[in-house]
Formats: sequence, C-alpha cells, structure tokens
Amino acid sequence: MELRAPDFGQIRAVLARERERFDLFFSLLTEYNARFNLTSITDPAGAEIKHFADSLAGMEYFPKGALVAEVGSGAGFPSIPLMIARGDLSFRLFESVGKKCGFLRIAAERLGLSAEIVQMRAEDAGRDPAFRERHDVCCARAVARLDTLAEYCVPLVRRGGTFIAYKGAESEKELAKNALSLLGCAPAEEVFYDLPCGMGKRNLTVSKKRSATPPAYPRGRGAERRDPL
Repeated sequence: MELRAPDFGQIRAVLARERERFDLFFSLLTEYNARFNLTSITDPAGAEIKHFADSLAGMEYFPKGALVAEVGSGAGFPSIPLMIARGDLSFRLFESVGKKCGFLRIAAERLGLSAEIVQMRAEDAGRDPAFRERHDVCCARAVARLDTLAEYCVPLVRRGGTFIAYKGAESEKELAKNALSLLGCAPAEEVFYDLPCGMGKRNLTVSKKRSATPPAYPRGRGAERRDPL
C-alpha cells in the first residue's frame, strides 16, 4: 500500500461544507471542556487545524460503509470529525473515563452521529467476543506509542481490516514491527505531512490485518504499556 500525503485543499472544502456542524462541535468542546478536561486547544484556529483537519487527514483510508472502532476516544478525535465528513461510517468508541463517555454521548446526540459509546478499556474490549475482530477498521490518535497501541487496537480488527494510527512527527514503524507481526498485521506504512499554517508535523500509520490475532493478545493488566511486544 502506498500512502499519499493528505490533500488539505479537499479537507478545507469538507470543513466548509459541514461548517455548521463543525462550529457546533467546537462550541460543545468549549462548553464542556472545564468539567471534562477534554482538550488544551481552545482557540478556534487551533482546533480547526490541529483537531478537525488533522482528524480528516486519514479519511481516504476508511472504506465506504466501514464499522470503525476507536480506542481512547477522549474528546472524539479523529472519530467525530470523520463521522461529520463521512456519513457512511459507523463508529464504536472505546473510552475508559466516564466523564469523557458522557461528553461523547452528548456530542453524538447533538450532532446526529452514528456512534456507540462503550466505557471499557481497550485491552478488555479486545478479549470480549462481542468486540474482538468485529471491526473493519480500528483507529486511535495520541494514545500510546505504536507497539503498545497495536496490541490495544489490532485484536479489534477483523482479518482483512485495517489499523490506522494518527501519530506525531517521528517514525515508529520499526519500533512496532515485531508487535504488528505477532498480532497478525502486515508491516506498517507511513506518510508524513505538515499541518497548514505551520501548526505542526504529523504522521499517519496504516497496517493491513492478514491473519487472526493469537488468543494470548491483548495480554491485559498493563502489560501492553509495561512490556511492549
């Protein structure tokens, strides 16, 4: 798979087309931020680029009509911008913090989005037959380093599906090579890009799932972070 740098001209057009709902989402973020500790980015221009545009940077890698799991949803990035832009996508949002789940439910209802919010740790969801290998895609943004993140996310992806990680400026491809192989994924592909207006460098990492994840994973009890694969 050859990844392409995001087309921010196209992304700006999507943001303009859905201006009313993105403005509503921003107002919800600012309204609930003090209570729920959702984001440190509270200025409109920063949120527009660092949250909304960055979330849409990977939208072409989500297949049409996909059921998507998001791990560590927090304030809903990239899931909520993707659902606003891509009405064909359905999301299951995994978030362990109750207050943040409360915000996600409010946002989904107010924005009219197709989302199921599940208060559960990713390592528990990955071992639950109701969720394990049930999704076309699993994505996450700014949750953990890639080898740890893979163990959280890949067990939720069906064979033939895709693991998508929104990362920072540094490559983590080699760091996660062993983990992805053990979990049933092909080696990761990366694309690096600059956010508009000099607001930072980012990296999108995509890996296809080739075979079922062995039953031993995810290991749980914090092993994913304490002792990455």
